[in-house]
Amino acid sequence: MVNPFLIEVTRGSLIESRHRGGVAIVDADGTPVLSLGDVERRVYPRSAVKAIQALPLVESGIADRFGLSDVEIALTCASHSGEEKHAATAASILAKAGRDASCLECGAHWPSGEAANRALAATGGQPSALHNNCSGKHSGFICLSCGLDEDPKGYVTAQHLVQKTVRRVLEDLTGAPHTEAERGTDGCSIPTYAIPLSALALGFARFGTGDGLSGERRIAAGRIRRAVAQHPFMVAGTDRFDTKLMECLGERAFVKSGAEGVYCATLPELGYGIALKIDDGTPRASAVVMATLIQHLLSLSDVERTQVEALARPVLKNWNGIEVGHVQPGAALLRSFPKRYDS
Repeated sequence: MVNPFLIEVTRGSLIESRHRGGVAIVDADGTPVLSLGDVERRVYPRSAVKAIQALPLVESGIADRFGLSDVEIALTCASHSGEEKHAATAASILAKAGRDASCLECGAHWPSGEAANRALAATGGQPSALHNNCSGKHSGFICLSCGLDEDPKGYVTAQHLVQKTVRRVLEDLTGAPHTEAERGTDGCSIPTYAIPLSALALGFARFGTGDGLSGERRIAAGRIRRAVAQHPFMVAGTDRFDTKLMECLGERAFVKSGAEGVYCATLPELGYGIALKIDDGTPRASAVVMATLIQHLLSLSDVERTQVEALARPVLKNWNGIEVGHVQPGAALLRSFPKRYDS
């Protein structure tokens, strides 16, 4: 199946480029709400599933045993910009488990946020694993390992108890097999498993509603969603899409980007889970698809609508600040929904 064009990039009066992709929206029973393109093709969700990967830390009681705050729990779900507060919070998580940055096995890179990158360079600093966009998730994995009385060394490998535990939770929520045949290696070195978009959407519907989850897991999912809604800066950072959208909508929407054009979300009040993938992996295209879906699915206030519409049709400017075009939803995406005029 050839996926439809979901996104157009304009320059002047012409469409300069288009991006194909697939979208799956389901409820917690697995009933399809919307399917665009090949939603059964397996994709690597990468960082989009970090909140689900954080469930074992919270549902086990280990997060409470180490006294993790909601700010710290939000960071365990993050693909952050490496800003000072992000790095300091990752260090704080490790310290509560009696560990430090030397235990992190995610690798080091310069902050992905431009301002944070410049600030670190201006002081003569060097990037550490704390600046890695996945340092919050990895700090959470180390806490989980310590709480399970397991040596954290090698926690990124598929054979480690941490990854076995996380894999079981992902299998439970998505209903998709996580076997060696589906396994790849993520940028931060942990295993990532290829999952159909429809199964990813189901996992996020369950994460957002608690339907089909045990009591402890339902409570943990709610706590994670609330932590992120209260501290959306921790999940991404300054001027980042995930942070902007969740600052606007709070607990009405949990959204999380993944690499290579993957985005996942849950809309708890509707009971929906969303998973999408842009074929060519363009991040700005996947973000616009997600904003467009939320714009059409949720009843928005005037303030919410203004902010979400700006994310659904971002303006492109050149280096002189001149508006040259837009990234916007294509016809295949727009005709999936009736036009809405909610107040």
